[in-house]
Amino acid sequence: MPEITDQPPAEIQAELNELTAILDDKIPPKILDRNLLIATWNLRAFGGLTEKWQSDEEDDPKRDLHALRCIAQIISRFDVIALQEVRDDLKSLRHMLKLLGPNWGFTMTDVTVGRRGNDERLAFLFDTRRAMLSGLACELVVPEEKLGPIASGALARQFARTPYAVSFRSASKTFILVTLHVYYGGRAADRVPELKAIAEWLSGWATEISSWGHNMIVLGDFNIDRRDDVLYQAFTSAGLVTPDDMNQAPRTIFSDPDKPDLGKFYDQIAWFTGKNNLPALSLKYSRGGSFDFTQIALKLRQLTKQQLSWRISDHYPLWAEFKVRD
Repeated sequence: MPEITDQPPAEIQAELNELTAILDDKIPPKILDRNLLIATWNLRAFGGLTEKWQSDEEDDPKRDLHALRCIAQIISRFDVIALQEVRDDLKSLRHMLKLLGPNWGFTMTDVTVGRRGNDERLAFLFDTRRAMLSGLACELVVPEEKLGPIASGALARQFARTPYAVSFRSASKTFILVTLHVYYGGRAADRVPELKAIAEWLSGWATEISSWGHNMIVLGDFNIDRRDDVLYQAFTSAGLVTPDDMNQAPRTIFSDPDKPDLGKFYDQIAWFTGKNNLPALSLKYSRGGSFDFTQIALKLRQLTKQQLSWRISDHYPLWAEFKVRD
């Protein structure tokens, strides 16, 4: 049985080499003590693994070693990446960490059980040469006495999948990343309470932690349908801001690349900018976007986008580059 660290077949290695070249062109390089690359990626049903270079029709799951090599190659370009839809089965994650090597660390939540939780975890992977844990790791739970005020048009119960906050340090900067995967529900209106509640909760928390010189960045899958719709308005209602260039980036492999604003706007990276007396991010944003892997990843197979989504994902990774020194 082949292993993830084995030399791939020649045709797969050629494709991986091509993926490397495209990543070199599309993703900024890591520059020591100068920049920080933060990303978020909803990896569809990231759990089991078929230990073949190419899965067959009868194989379950469809994700195989070829697909996982592509995923790992993309993830390796970032310093810290938040992952959503990490499942109870950690086989793919463990094999990928083995491939990434000893310089990579991870932290994650336990599985969220129940129908709304979908047996999912939230996780962070990070390049320890570029970013290290700085002490805080917690799930955000609204105190019972605050459910009442927040529930006025927002939250009537706890989050379906509890947001996960972890603090990191890179160069001289300390920052807290908060990731979440908003419950999709049966209709868009079902998502408004969670989006509004997380925005309200984070605005209060950002004010508290700013006295310690910490930055806060919110990232994950917010299941926002379109820019400026009621979901986006709920998400930004307490002052969270998304950069303009990132607003032009398609989020899913099913988006129309010529009309990204009309496509799904699910994934976001956002922060506060000093408006409404909320603390401004001290990290200086440089640029950001998404990475379209559909033109190269697994192209040997000539898969449909639906088939590709079960091997890699239906979402693109969304990334942001920050300066860590002036």
